[in-house]
Amino acid sequence: MSLQSSTPSAVSTLYQAWQALRSERPSLRARDAAQHLSVSEAELTASRLGVDTVRLRPEWAGLLPALGELGYIMALTRNGHCVHERKGYYREVSVAANGQMGLVVSADIDLRLFMGGWASVFAVAEETSRGTRRSIQIFDQQGTAVHKVFLTEDSELAAWEPLVGRFRAEEQSDELDLRPQPDPAQPRPDAEIDVDSLREGWATLKDTHHFFALLKRHGAERTQALRLAGTEWAEQLDTSELPRLMEEAGAREVPIMVFVGNRHCIQIHSGTVSNLKWLDTWFNVLDPEFSLHLQTAGVTQLWRVRKPSADGVITSWEAFDAQGQLVVQLFGARKPGIPEREDWRALAESAPAL
Repeated sequence: MSLQSSTPSAVSTLYQAWQALRSERPSLRARDAAQHLSVSEAELTASRLGVDTVRLRPEWAGLLPALGELGYIMALTRNGHCVHERKGYYREVSVAANGQMGLVVSADIDLRLFMGGWASVFAVAEETSRGTRRSIQIFDQQGTAVHKVFLTEDSELAAWEPLVGRFRAEEQSDELDLRPQPDPAQPRPDAEIDVDSLREGWATLKDTHHFFALLKRHGAERTQALRLAGTEWAEQLDTSELPRLMEEAGAREVPIMVFVGNRHCIQIHSGTVSNLKWLDTWFNVLDPEFSLHLQTAGVTQLWRVRKPSADGVITSWEAFDAQGQLVVQLFGARKPGIPEREDWRALAESAPAL
């Protein structure tokens, strides 16, 4: 990567503080280092401009399809308690005309993109003990990482510099227009929810994608709706059942869909899981093309959820953190128009409700 027009301010007090921290704790990841230094991860990344990082223009409709030129990559999306890594090819990319929504629907990289809050993007070429690690990193208006794409040993390395050069921002500024996190909407009290109407709407769903609209129509939080739906549609489970389910799915070779997301991106893996490992309270999938790192201590609620559809009842497991935010969702692998797998349903129904 060409790094001309390096500015002294880029090699700043923040960058120096980060390097000092890295010398003490070399395994500390950027997200955790930013928290330690009381800055956002985007600010930390911007402090590297002129060192090993280039700021790119946030032209999503052009940049996202161009990632396909990099060939076989690793896509990473995470939230506060779960990291989802999937290797494959960035293909079949579409961005809505209004620039607010996007999809990647290749066989291996499967993403739902909500770009209204996307803000900045950087190309990073970091020197590590294993060589240069190249990545495209996207951040939201609060400076939180939305989505990252890493080159692998099998990527098209020759495409890297031309892509960076094509989308390089004219002004390599470390200034970010960060905005405070919007205050979350206050949940309505249970007494203000029309429970009968909620249950009726739930029972008449024809598409699981209409579930969000159902919640919005009734002004219900997701976990609140699960509580009020009745045991026909939602049952709370012991959180310890979540890794057990994945272990059973792996042992029985049941293909599953694993959804992990944040406010601006959802990443999906479809297939079997096999190499499952515990590390302290982290439960990990370490397969060649798919990795998952789940901090089980962050999961405070687990629900078995059933939603009717034109293809029959669709069963999922949904894990939430203490703030009621989704950490991970599990479904049986399926395509639209095809009923739910019987082996998945039997597995999903095997855990006793609380």
